[in-house]
Formats: sequence, structure tokens, C-alpha cells
Amino acid sequence: EPVAYVLVSTLVERERELKVMSEIKVVDVMSHDQGLLVHEEAVSTPNLNEKRRLASLDIFRGLTVALMILVDDAGGDWPVIAHAPWEGCNLADFVMPFFLFIVGVSIALAFKRVSNKFEACKKVGFRTCKLLFWGLLLQGGFSHAPDELIYGVDVTMMRFCGILQRIALSYLVVALVEILTKNSHEESLSTGTFSIFKSYYWHWIVGASVLVIYLATLYGTYVPDWEFVVSDKDSILYGKIKSVSCGVRGKLNPPCNAVGYVDRKVLGTNHMYHHPAWRRSKACTDDSPYEGSLRQDAPSWCHAPFEPEGVLSSISAILSTIIGVHFGHTILHFKEHSARLKHWISTGLALLALGLTLHFTHLMPLNKQLYTFSYTCITSGAAALVFSALYSLVDVLEWKHVFLPLEWIGMNAMLVYVMGAEGILAAFFNGWYYRHPSNTLINWIKEHVFVRVWHSRRVGVLMYVIFGEILFWGLVTGVCHRFKIYWKL
Repeated sequence: EPVAYVLVSTLVERERELKVMSEIKVVDVMSHDQGLLVHEEAVSTPNLNEKRRLASLDIFRGLTVALMILVDDAGGDWPVIAHAPWEGCNLADFVMPFFLFIVGVSIALAFKRVSNKFEACKKVGFRTCKLLFWGLLLQGGFSHAPDELIYGVDVTMMRFCGILQRIALSYLVVALVEILTKNSHEESLSTGTFSIFKSYYWHWIVGASVLVIYLATLYGTYVPDWEFVVSDKDSILYGKIKSVSCGVRGKLNPPCNAVGYVDRKVLGTNHMYHHPAWRRSKACTDDSPYEGSLRQDAPSWCHAPFEPEGVLSSISAILSTIIGVHFGHTILHFKEHSARLKHWISTGLALLALGLTLHFTHLMPLNKQLYTFSYTCITSGAAALVFSALYSLVDVLEWKHVFLPLEWIGMNAMLVYVMGAEGILAAFFNGWYYRHPSNTLINWIKEHVFVRVWHSRRVGVLMYVIFGEILFWGLVTGVCHRFKIYWKL
């Protein structure tokens, strides 16, 4: 009888464990496209017969893509949501870190189990190459969509860096760390409060190394005087050589920071971004914060190129992905919703507090162009809180239906990014015009259906972006979801 009692008790406890695991929807939740624009395979589980998706992550990805469209297409009329000219943080400045955070969460889930490290590394390398290819094609200068009906690029002026290139670097580094430090035989982790940091200590070593390299280069590099050729064909100074006086070390101002210096040395000024956000600053234009013609007495650096997704700032951006992968590990480490949310929210608030302290004490200003550590902390903290809120609403309270358009966009992020955010579909329609290239169907809809109805160009443009673009792509991706059509990278 004692033996039978022990056996029955053991079976009951095992049944309870299986029931709890079946209720945890997100432990083995994998998606068709778990990275921002990076497809990962679903991982099967012996406890669940079907492969499920982490709906809150899809919705967060869709929300971020929608924000990108909003700030890109409405930011010109609403500068408060466009990129900050230099220091500070507007709505547009959260988009890039949100993407990197999402990629980090996705990596943790995608590589929960690694049976063959060599094959996993090979797939990561292949996907990285595809990201780099699409980045060069879309942002290297070959595509002039949607406004100019031309294509092609002078390779001597091709832009080497961009959004997808930065994502590719972060994905490559963090995914390789995840794979190479993964114990494929590990079935469970200890549940201590700080054990999650100990279990994944290699990620934090890499993160600390990234931070040390970035800070040492940012504050320790001597920036000499430099020259550049004005490449803006609309400027009366086009083709002229301008000089910038620096001869300093550790400065974080527009002309003399180490981020720009490294990019000029590694990339060359011809291969950098020629319309930086600082052109909207008060030092450069009287129309600030709107974009306008440069002042005649504007400093020479206002005419210079600057790469917002450059080499040194992209190294710093890896830390955003490492923070994201930590949040993905939390899903695997903690089995209860309340434990996950408690850890996420406390970590997010701590990051926000640290970033705000660094900024307002002037130890390190908030700056997206330089991707400063304070900027990493604040944007990652914001991503943590947004993700926690979506997780609570969608995966805990199961209000998934409220966010369906964003979920559909998130499940087909690459399609919306290429065709919507990069304007390829709009460029196709703009190719069909009446007598003059400005007389297109899209421009007619924008002016007659939105701007004239609201009697305000600013409001009309905002409504057009929300309903004519974001909602439109939500419906398109909804149809794609219905017929299982996904653009997988």
C-alpha cells in the first residue's frame, strides 16, 4: 500500500506538470517569421502537438513596422514624431531599437534547442547575407522609390549602411553567441531570482565587451580636422570642398564626434548618408524643426554627410539585441506569467531610470545618431514595458482580436517593409500618371480623399498614412495570412 500510494502520488504530480506546461503557450511558441525580417524554424515540443506563435511578439513587430511607416511618411509634416535632429528622442527614434529588441527575443525562442551547431551557424550566416543584400538594394541607392521614377546607382556613391545592415550585424553576433554557448542537453534551468543572469553569463560578457569597445572609442579617439565635397546637387555649393575644424577628443557634438570620424575612415564620405537629421537643427536651417533650405551662414558641417547606421553606432546597437534575447530567455526560464511580467517590468523600469539619470546629469546625452548608452537604456526600457503590456493583453488576457491588423503585419513584416515602408508598391502606382508625374492615383487620393476633407494638410497626411497605408497593409497581410502567404527571409 505505501508503494502504491507513492506511485499514485507521482502520477498525479506528473499530470499536474503536464497540465501546467500545456497552459504555458509561449514556451515553445515559434513563428513563421520570428526575427524582424528573419525567418526561423518552429521548434516542436513533446507536450504540444501543434506549433504556436507568440502573438504578443507578432503584434509588437507589427506595431513597430506601423510606427516606421508613420514616422517616415508623416514625419515631414509632424516633426515632433520625426527623428530628433541631434540630442533627444522622438517617436521615430524608438523604431530601430524596438526592431533590435524583437530580434533578440526571437533569437532566444528560435534557438531554444540546437541539435547541430554547425548547421545552425550556417543558416545564420546565410540569413545574414540575405539581409545585407536587401539592405544594399533598398537603401544603398539603387531604388529611388516612391518619388523618383528612376532606378540605378553610381557604385562610387553607394550607401553601405542602413537599417537591414544594422539588423544583420546584431543578428549575426547575438545568434552566434546563442548557438555556440547553448547546451543542447539542458532540459531545465534553476529558478532562483538571479540565476537567469548566471545561466546566460556569456551574453552579458559579450554585452559588456561591446559597451567597453564603444565607450573607449567614443571618448578616447582623437578627431582631427577634416574635409568633404558637397554632394547636394540642389546646393549652390555643390562640388565645392568644405573643411571642418575639430582637433578634439571625447566630443559628442555633430561635427567632431568619434562615430562620424570612424565612418569617414572606414566607409568614406561618398558612401555615407547625405541627408542626416541634423540638417533640421537650428544651427542649419531657419525652418527648424522642419526640413528647409540651409542658412547661408550655416556651419560647414551642415552640408556634410553623416551615417546614422554607421560602424561604431551599430556596434553599440548590438547591446539592444542582447537585452532583447534576455527577455526571450525569461520566457524559457520562468514558467508563470506573473514571474515573467515581474522580471520584465522591473528590468524595464531599471533601464529607464539608468538612461534618464545619464541624460539629465549630462554624463551621456540621449542621442540616436550616436546610439549612446543612455539611448540604449531608455529605448530598451521602453521596449520592455511595451512588450510587457502587449503580453499581458494578448497572451494572458487573450485580447488578441483587438490587435489583429498589427498581428497580420507582424507575421508578414518583410513584405510590408519592402513594399510599404520602402515604397516599392507606391512607386509602381506612381509610374502610371496623367500628363505629369505628380498626377498619380496615390497623390489624388491623398489630396482629395484626405487633405481636402480635413481642410488641413498636416491632419490629412496623418490620416492618409494611418488609413491609406497602415490599415491598408493590415488588410493586405490579413488576406495573405488567410491563404498562408508569407515572405520568409
